[in-house]
Amino acid sequence: MMRGVSVIGIGCTPFGKQNGVGITDLALQACREALRDAQVPTSLVQAFYLGNFVSEALVHQGSLAPIVAHRLGFGSIPCTKVEGACASSGIAFRHGVLLIASGLCDIVLAAGVEKMTSAETGAVTEALASAGDTESEMRLGLTFPGTFGIIMRRHMHQYGTTREQVAMVSIKNRSNGSANPKAHFQKPVALEEILESRLICDPLRLYDCTPISDGAAAAVLCAADLAAEFTDRPVDVIGSGHAMGPATLFEMADLTTFEASVSAAQQAYREAGLAPSDIDVAEVHDCFTIAEITAIEDLGFVKKGQGGPAVADGLTARDGKLPINPSGGLLSKGHPVGATGLAQIYEIVGQLRGEAINQVKDAQIGLAHNLGGTGAVSTVHILKRR
Repeated sequence: MMRGVSVIGIGCTPFGKQNGVGITDLALQACREALRDAQVPTSLVQAFYLGNFVSEALVHQGSLAPIVAHRLGFGSIPCTKVEGACASSGIAFRHGVLLIASGLCDIVLAAGVEKMTSAETGAVTEALASAGDTESEMRLGLTFPGTFGIIMRRHMHQYGTTREQVAMVSIKNRSNGSANPKAHFQKPVALEEILESRLICDPLRLYDCTPISDGAAAAVLCAADLAAEFTDRPVDVIGSGHAMGPATLFEMADLTTFEASVSAAQQAYREAGLAPSDIDVAEVHDCFTIAEITAIEDLGFVKKGQGGPAVADGLTARDGKLPINPSGGLLSKGHPVGATGLAQIYEIVGQLRGEAINQVKDAQIGLAHNLGGTGAVSTVHILKRR
């Protein structure tokens, strides 16, 4: 990386059903919390990136970045809305990193927001489906539960992954989320509840899926050499990856691997000079239970096909060798799609500061993995306690 970049402030609203709170106010809450945390006045922020995916479709609001920036009192700084499906705010964060790393800015605010629960379920399903390839797949009736149901069937066929191993992802993440006051769901679930819950799209059942949620998250980024002027607990961004992959199932070489995740992770590891074994804690994109299993394989934490046994054996548990999604993940926190990537950064920064609800002991290096569409885009960031 050309110039060091640090996170000096973070903010996050509760995720869930936010009745009576508009999308702009959600974004403002997270941004103001991050600015207070960083002790940075608005006059010092030089650029603003806002991740969002479906605000036009679900709440009929475009031009979100300048609207939020104006109400924050930023004046005439450049502000940009970033769209990358469920990876929107992971990309927003990366753009902030690049702007500082290039030397163009010293302080940048990155945020993500989504308001989904005020729309009917059918409208939300239709809007989310636009993240897939409409002409070749979605218009034919494929949905994202359908997509990940096919991926789960293939993983079970190819590697012998069992239904119970996949369900263990939900048990773990719902258990972690039960302690997280900002999570949409704060109740553990048992194996029998998952296996007997409502069928969504065979073999996926209700507790294999993330809920429709509202929420926002934000981070203040600063040149690493200036971070000490604002905080005595900066967290350094030491690796950043952003890559694309096939946007359809029929174009994927292997239905159990998202090429975008693999490429983004390789970029981030290379930039950080680290290997997967160096990571102490990770937040990965568990939009469905099987997605966490494919993610930990694509990120190199376990060999391909070993994701199911890794979860069942406790490797990814909060007190395991590699804790995955100690926040509760999307399965427990909820999945306001445009906010997800920065909510992962929020958790990792909290872990590296030693302030997380489900604190991983002596965490020094953390990873955040954000995935959009049918694996069309992914970001991976590696952060380190200074």
